[in-house]
Amino acid sequence: MRVLPPVLVGIAAIVAWQLTVTLGRIAPFILPAPSEIWEQLVEQRQNVWEAALASGANALIGLIAGAVVAVLAAMIASWFRPIAEISVPFAAVVSALPIIALAPILNNMFETTSSIPRRLVAAIIVFFPVFLNTLRGLREVNPIHQELMRTYAAGGWTFATKVRLPGALPYVFTGLRQASSLAVIAAVVAEYFGGLQNGLGSRITSAAAFTAYPRAWAFVVGACLLGLVFYLTTLLLERLAMPWRSRLI
Repeated sequence: MRVLPPVLVGIAAIVAWQLTVTLGRIAPFILPAPSEIWEQLVEQRQNVWEAALASGANALIGLIAGAVVAVLAAMIASWFRPIAEISVPFAAVVSALPIIALAPILNNMFETTSSIPRRLVAAIIVFFPVFLNTLRGLREVNPIHQELMRTYAAGGWTFATKVRLPGALPYVFTGLRQASSLAVIAAVVAEYFGGLQNGLGSRITSAAAFTAYPRAWAFVVGACLLGLVFYLTTLLLERLAMPWRSRLI
């Protein structure tokens, strides 16, 4: 039943969109009607699927790489307070880097046929939310658990893997939920600035350049669906990793 309200709101928004464009006689280059976008989505379904696979691969690799580096960096920062004091402002600076400025620079550093720049952009964008949330979770250790591990004379690595990291899992997945959608956005936007013309971003710019705006919007819908798939997959992994948490909600 919790799914029903947003679905109804979405349907109402699409109907209002269709009526506004039709009755207001809005030109397609300003805002295409949902019916026109749907026609192009059906007609271009194979191209949308192939482009989504290309963009999705870049986003997935960037998400995994950025998340792994972020978790490791957060663990190191939680062990050494001076590193945490330096890394947190540095992570904030990294998060402030605009994709528009970062993507062209990385594209010039690699070959035009390489997908590495897009994956690096996604990894950099993913790093910040995962790092900050994981670091916060690693710092919030139950004092009772801490004293118990001390009585067992547990080493630093054992304490981190048995207490700190499991306790920080809710925070890790909070960061991953934020990062999953950001990875798709970063990968798609990075495709606007050259490289292989096989992703959703390059297809959007190509369609818009030829004034095929409904087709461009069809690829935008594909990007939205791709981001939704990433987000829902992250939610599923969270449920699998912490089944007790889903029972408590």
